[in-house]
Amino acid sequence: MRVLVIGGGAREHALCWKLRQSPLLSELYCAPGNPGIAGVADRVPLAAEEVQRLADFATEMKIDLTVVGPELPLTLGIADELASRGLPVFGPTQRAAEIEGSKVFSKLFMERHGIPTAPFAIVHDAASARAEAARFGFPVVLKADGLAAGKGVLIVTDQAELEEGVRALFEERRFGISADRVVVEAFLAGEEVSFMALCDGERVLPLATARDYKRIGDGDTGPNTGGMGAHSPSGGLSAEAAAEAVETVLRPAVAGLADEGRPFVGVLYAGLILTPEGPRVLEFNARFGDPEAQVLMLRLEDDLLPILAAGAAGRFDARRLSFRREVAACVVLASPGYPGRPLQGEPIRGLDRAAAMPGVEIFHGGTSLAEGELVSAGGRVLSVCALAPDLAGALDRAYAAVDAIDWPGKVCRRDIGRALLGPSHPSGS
Repeated sequence: MRVLVIGGGAREHALCWKLRQSPLLSELYCAPGNPGIAGVADRVPLAAEEVQRLADFATEMKIDLTVVGPELPLTLGIADELASRGLPVFGPTQRAAEIEGSKVFSKLFMERHGIPTAPFAIVHDAASARAEAARFGFPVVLKADGLAAGKGVLIVTDQAELEEGVRALFEERRFGISADRVVVEAFLAGEEVSFMALCDGERVLPLATARDYKRIGDGDTGPNTGGMGAHSPSGGLSAEAAAEAVETVLRPAVAGLADEGRPFVGVLYAGLILTPEGPRVLEFNARFGDPEAQVLMLRLEDDLLPILAAGAAGRFDARRLSFRREVAACVVLASPGYPGRPLQGEPIRGLDRAAAMPGVEIFHGGTSLAEGELVSAGGRVLSVCALAPDLAGALDRAYAAVDAIDWPGKVCRRDIGRALLGPSHPSGS
């Protein structure tokens, strides 16, 4: 099969790495890819948002399956364009992807279909935001409606932080038109987990659980990012809670989207918080999480290619997916200044040495080549991942690889997974 993966981050690197292992694969392309992806796929110099040109490429090359990584091309209608040309695609249509593209749509959708989530209000101006925040009390959550690269969610704990958030959303317009509408949401306390399923429009194949660490700093401090680390299993979602999430969240969401004329083909991601009343949805995404995809691809035992092809055709054959018993961990290395204005162009050395360590895989996120040397070229630059029999071992291996990478400016969290190990396990060791 000829396969095209759209995207150029660590998530797409992990997907290409996994797809490359399939005996069914004949040719693998990635647009635009990155220097790491070039080791497992042929790069295509097209940006992920160039919908028409990507569809032209897929048509010309007779691509048998296109797999869409990022959210932007989905919300721009890449799946619709490919389908209109009779080309199979694993990724939701523009209307189905609105479950991620609009937080307002997502919250109202959950309300319509009885999917458990936090109480909320929708506001259009600063005064209304202040009033609703006062009604919910602190802490309270402010969410820009549209896509904001994972950074449009603000958790405010007092009046000063509320004023700062309101100013960023409505006055400075830091998130642009994404903040034309804002969701004000009651804060829910509990452990967060990422729970995803592959969908064929009707059926769901749940993936293993994972946990993502969104804040930039140790101890969950500082601003939200696209994700600074992950591990799978999540360590917090029991088999019973996972089964409950499938029946109360994932299946109702897929059925509800189909009922509303938005059949969902692709990866439905539910960001959950575990409360005493059961799992509650913090957000839906319409694609693999990043960095969750990296740890899930390390653990997935099945051949990914035929599963995605069957999903694109609307007919899953498998009843369940198989995952390794080992634990996978990921530590993201980011550029100084991320998530604000990341410094770019810094040389990165020692990757071969780090990648040669037992159980380690390194996926490139924001890298490029400058005069033949690998340099940083984004916010989240590398996902350093490892497999081991237990979480402590996976983290030890991942952090050992992190320390072997020669990049003095690298920024990372040193406490990924530590809360599950207890105080006796040294941070970042």
